[in-house]
Amino acid sequence: MQDNRRDALRRFFASPTNLVLMTFLAVGGFYMIAEHWAHVVGAGPLIMLLLLCGGMHLFMHAGHGGHGSHRHGRGAEHPPEHRDDTAAGGGNRARDEE
Repeated sequence: MQDNRRDALRRFFASPTNLVLMTFLAVGGFYMIAEHWAHVVGAGPLIMLLLLCGGMHLFMHAGHGGHGSHRHGRGAEHPPEHRDDTAAGGGNRARDEE
């Protein structure tokens, strides 16, 4: 199976079409960065902020088991004074206090 992957990779790099494509992408990428370097540097703080948000999302979910492991139900995440009693038939708090 490993030999099949190596053969496929060798055929990919041996193809003239793929070599032209990779060369075009490399030259185009170089000129795109060279000509627009000021824009890339200027957007650096925004890019870093977005990367930081994504990293925090990925790493902070490890603390509670990721998506799908939350406990759902009455009072699972809120203390008793913040529960919504309307779902259990308790009515409206403002009306009950009158």
